[in-house]
Amino acid sequence: MTTAHSPVSERITSEKIVSDNPTFANQTVENVAIPQIQHQLDQQRQAFNAAPYPDLVERIRQLKALKKALLHHKKALCHALDQDFGQRNKHDTLISDVLPCILNINYTIKRLKKWMKPSRRHAGLLLAPAKVEVIYQPLGVVGIIVPWNFPVMLSIGPLITALAAGNRAMIKLSEFTPQTNAVIAALLAEAFTTEQVSVVEGEADIAAAFSRLAFDHLIFTGSTTVGRHVMRAAADNLTPVTLELGGKSPVLIAPDMPMATAVERMIFGKSLNGGQICVAPDYALVPEEQVSDFVEEYKKQFNKMYPKGVANKDFTSVINARQYQRLNEYLADAKQQGAQIMPCHEDARNDEQHRMVTHLVLDTKDSMTLMQDEIFGPILPIVPYTSIDEALAYIQQRPRPLAFYLMSFDPALQQRIKTTTHAGGMAINESVFHVAADDAPFGGIGPSGMGHYHGHEGFLTFSKAKTVLTRGKLNTGKLVTPPYNGLIQKLMLAFFIR
Repeated sequence: MTTAHSPVSERITSEKIVSDNPTFANQTVENVAIPQIQHQLDQQRQAFNAAPYPDLVERIRQLKALKKALLHHKKALCHALDQDFGQRNKHDTLISDVLPCILNINYTIKRLKKWMKPSRRHAGLLLAPAKVEVIYQPLGVVGIIVPWNFPVMLSIGPLITALAAGNRAMIKLSEFTPQTNAVIAALLAEAFTTEQVSVVEGEADIAAAFSRLAFDHLIFTGSTTVGRHVMRAAADNLTPVTLELGGKSPVLIAPDMPMATAVERMIFGKSLNGGQICVAPDYALVPEEQVSDFVEEYKKQFNKMYPKGVANKDFTSVINARQYQRLNEYLADAKQQGAQIMPCHEDARNDEQHRMVTHLVLDTKDSMTLMQDEIFGPILPIVPYTSIDEALAYIQQRPRPLAFYLMSFDPALQQRIKTTTHAGGMAINESVFHVAADDAPFGGIGPSGMGHYHGHEGFLTFSKAKTVLTRGKLNTGKLVTPPYNGLIQKLMLAFFIR
């Protein structure tokens, strides 16, 4: 697999791209790797133009090859992610990275024939006799920018949909996961030529250059801040973008919900991958009189799941020292402003190995950094409320999140919140798992993203729905051409405009 790589001593986040390079979208890049990635794009576009519509057999062959390579490298992926994070249990990787991709491939193969079938549309009397259909063409070359938190699912997942739609793809992997990148590059090289799928690695300059390439579609997963820069960079080429961002996804625990059940349904979503998930519960809205019950129950269930605290091998480390420092700064800022910080286990931190158990935060204020920024880690602020109306107003006054979690068995409340609140997706009496629904779209709204992928909606995202009108030997179009004011034209206008 040909890669473009710019080695430096420090691994940086996508956020650092912005903080160190405020002119990200217009950054001048002088790097030997830049012509290489442009060459990769040129090669893929040339290959696509030579075969612009892979048939069903070819697309299924590609998906099966990807599945075979993914299964062949699953152990290596588990080991690599454990190395990159400092600690990540193989079951977390299998459940959250590998399994969703396998299920997605199986689902896509089963339904791809139906998706590719042209859609017959009604021509109407004005166009009769004619046939109108919509065909779904591949766009060409799709660019995929991958974050560090789920590097397998968030590279292979979009790739599955892009291939199903008949495209080729270039994948920019995160500089934070070098061990995993090597395995991903190897498995893709096993399944594809670089003219079909290629991998790009590198730091901020490569990321900036990649986002400015003239792709036929660009999908970015990451922070809202960087998403703005990516969209601005893509605009120069009028490249359509799908942005999968994040935000502060709330959990609303209704008064009718037993606290033990509420915690049980949300705690895995907050604990998986050490809370480093774009759809992880970001804060919990709890009835004011039940806050102490929530804290007690959350600690109880956390200790049951992770009895050894940070020493527990099932709990994922914070990805690196820089992100760990960011989370500690959130806690220090909150404490300075009067918050109570309550670790869920007495063995709460390991600074050397950047591990941290979930920390509950009480007495929050809007001025606290952790109440303004997406947390993306094992910190859970608790916001008390006195009425459902107050809780909903709190959510609606803030940017629309990527996910909304409601804990309630009240059908009327469920219906009200489903229809009156906005979020990229919603789960009722569950958290995070809605993302795993293969037959449903996934995407944000407003500052949490735009566009969809997954399932049929993903196929449509990476396809051009092209309307085709076909006439036979009989040409009725000449009935409306000049010279005007003929009898047929007058009758047609009288019939249609009434």
